[in-house]
Amino acid sequence: MTMKSLLPLLLASAGLVLPGAGVAASTSEAVAAKAPVTVHYRYATIDGVKVFYREAGPADGPVVLLLHGFPTSSHMFRNLIPALADRYRVIAPDYPGFGQSDAPDHTRFAYTFQHYADIVDSLMGQLKAERYAMYVMDYGAPVGYRLALKHPERVSGFIVQNGNAYEEGLREFWNPIKAYWADGSQKSREALYNLVTPEITRFQYTDGMSDVSRISPDNWVIDQAGLDRPGNRDIQMDLFRDYGTNVPLYPKFQAMFRERKPPMLIVWGKNDKIFPEEGAHPYLRDVPDAELHILDTGHFAMEDRFDVIEPLIRDFLDRKVAKR
Repeated sequence: MTMKSLLPLLLASAGLVLPGAGVAASTSEAVAAKAPVTVHYRYATIDGVKVFYREAGPADGPVVLLLHGFPTSSHMFRNLIPALADRYRVIAPDYPGFGQSDAPDHTRFAYTFQHYADIVDSLMGQLKAERYAMYVMDYGAPVGYRLALKHPERVSGFIVQNGNAYEEGLREFWNPIKAYWADGSQKSREALYNLVTPEITRFQYTDGMSDVSRISPDNWVIDQAGLDRPGNRDIQMDLFRDYGTNVPLYPKFQAMFRERKPPMLIVWGKNDKIFPEEGAHPYLRDVPDAELHILDTGHFAMEDRFDVIEPLIRDFLDRKVAKR
């Protein structure tokens, strides 16, 4: 061993370090710590249908299942996924007819909320995710709550963002949809066609927001491209009709909340005309320990108030889910 190679060892034994020694190691560690999370974009085949999902995070981390609303897709979680994936295994699927998943013709495929819940259940089985917290928003609420009715023991917690489980939350916006539930007529169906137009899609992202300049136009452009695909309007009309089957299940959802007392974080945009604030407060009847945050924003609250919502979610998961 030469004196040059021996010198660092001698200095180290004396508690001394040569200038620059260890810099490469510490730099590489710092770079690794700051490296962006890798998000994987994958497909699973379920009942012959390709279901797209985003996945990130450690394979052995606590699972967080992100369930999107209408008319969006797992795209709505593009910022939240990497924010959580340092510690959590995050999975965000697209339902058939949305995003990058297959969209079979509505005459050959049952576009129902129970079918969606069964598909998500099958996906989680394929991914060997046996326990999970759920972020439920809009359509994601009945999908997630139906899944929880099937497997209540698998749910480690809920993050509820403008997702309804109480009749108090179905107000004026829903009147034309309720008319369709009541008569199922072609006239009532056609009266809902405006709900899949560019104007309404943009409205969902901009109405009631505290700062519209925070909302990327990519959101409604991407969503509208999905809605404008041939045959997709009929898919959405079938789902509007089937949403009525969720309402009779509200008492079962509520009973599950009371019996299981799951950890629950509620973050709600108070200016949302689709799922207004009146739908947020009743959760506390059944889960008194739920953490409720009413925010000055609209329907897609994370687009406007991500800087507030993400820390709330992270804190909730770290306290209530990670150690369960």
